[in-house]
Amino acid sequence: MRHAILLLVLPALAACQPAATDPRGVDRDETLLTVSATGRAETRPDEARFSLGVNTIAATAAEASRLNNEKMAKVTSALTGFGIKPDDLQTNALTLNRIDYGKDRGRYQANNTVIVRLKNLAKASEAIVATTTAGANLLSGPSLRVSDTEKANLSAYAAAYKAARARADAYAAAAGLKVDRILAIRDGGDSGGETIAMYAVEEATAQAVAPVIAPPPPPFNPGVNSSNVSVRVDFALSNS
Repeated sequence: MRHAILLLVLPALAACQPAATDPRGVDRDETLLTVSATGRAETRPDEARFSLGVNTIAATAAEASRLNNEKMAKVTSALTGFGIKPDDLQTNALTLNRIDYGKDRGRYQANNTVIVRLKNLAKASEAIVATTTAGANLLSGPSLRVSDTEKANLSAYAAAYKAARARADAYAAAAGLKVDRILAIRDGGDSGGETIAMYAVEEATAQAVAPVIAPPPPPFNPGVNSSNVSVRVDFALSNS
């Protein structure tokens, strides 16, 4: 008889225990809705980065290196008038090699390129002209950037969440429910935010001695950079 009583009591105790918590965070009377959305921000760039350098060809390695160093010194000196400091210059490539083909076979070629960070975009065209006039014959860019990307993306984050909430409200209304609470917000990161403008300069050899006449500044328009962020939000919907 005692054994039969135990069998009856154990099921009764199990029925009194609370239901297990849903790992998704919703209660028993709630519906989980996960919404993904994106937000977009447009910001005017405040920084330009471009690669410039000097390519020199001469009869000997020593001569090619010497001439290249002299020209590069003039190029970097020309940049100081545009607020470019030593920390705004970063060596990108240094090469010295023998040419074994073409009309310059047997001669030597020296290259020196740097990455330049220019914070005054209004002076970008003038800086390009100044450096090419000083002897730069390798040029690419500039890439136009926003220095504080996190600050620039703040409006995009807000837009992404508002889009997610509006979509959740629409789904809830269609289902006869309403958004009860937010369970989780997951940041999906950002993409984009850089504009590339390309300039090209013909290479010149060390034998060129004709005086360089500065051309007029090229047209330059920074425009705006676009960045997109994404977010995923878990909403709990209910009837109340």
